[in-house]
Amino acid sequence: MTETKSNNNSLKVIAGLLGVVLLGTLIYTVSLYQDKKKTTQALTQEKDLVVEDLNSLKSEYDKAILESNATNEELVEARDRIAKYIDSVQTMKADIGTLSRYRRQVSVLKKEREELIKKVDSLTQSNALIAMQRDSTYVELEKQTVFNDSLVVQNTQLADVVERGSALNLSAFTVDAVRVRNNGKMVSTTRANRTDKLKICFTVADNVIAEAGDREFLLEVLDPQGNVISGGNSKSNEGGASVTYSKGTFFYYENGNIDVCDYIDKPGGEFQKGNYMVNVYDDGLKLLGTNKFTLK
Repeated sequence: MTETKSNNNSLKVIAGLLGVVLLGTLIYTVSLYQDKKKTTQALTQEKDLVVEDLNSLKSEYDKAILESNATNEELVEARDRIAKYIDSVQTMKADIGTLSRYRRQVSVLKKEREELIKKVDSLTQSNALIAMQRDSTYVELEKQTVFNDSLVVQNTQLADVVERGSALNLSAFTVDAVRVRNNGKMVSTTRANRTDKLKICFTVADNVIAEAGDREFLLEVLDPQGNVISGGNSKSNEGGASVTYSKGTFFYYENGNIDVCDYIDKPGGEFQKGNYMVNVYDDGLKLLGTNKFTLK
């Protein structure tokens, strides 16, 4: 009986020990769970802080891009790279090593942002200075353009004055119907059936600013029907005007008065009776004089 009592005591001791061990295990397990929970919460908070820092950096880049007058590729590239980091952190399983690496990367990104912002600010100031210089240049160019336009107008006006002043004019202009005698002598006539030629004479007035040299004046003789006698030639000027003329008369001009005469032979038959008109044009087709006469 004493042995049975001893066995019972041993069982109680063992049971007590097992209970202590079980309680200790339970306490340890609960402690581990709580530690893990705290660690998980701490890692989640750290992860959220990293994401918050990255979002802050991204927002600053967005602001810098908006304030930039022109799209800056470096700013856009840095902003897009941060967006990728944010996606990676949000989807990753948090652990101390990974979060530490991203935390270090955030520090690197902050320094990079500071350098880029300084660079952008410097470029912005340079662009502003260039824009100001460009605007100043445009103003000066506009002033110069106005001045040049004024000179062009003055030169054009002066050229017009010189052109008008250098134009040749007639101081005398006569037309005679003549008959050629057998001895070659020419006598004036008013009879159509006796007229062999028309003698056209004019005096070119002196002009000291006109250019000396060979000149050609055009003689246009219109019969009573308004047809050009011997009108086989025509000439046009730059303005599009055109003249059909009877004959071109050439002479050499030396800035002084010069008398010029030329003849228009009768057409295939005889000269008709009626009113005739003779026009003289210079080589630019400017009408210099008109004379009328009648053949009976």
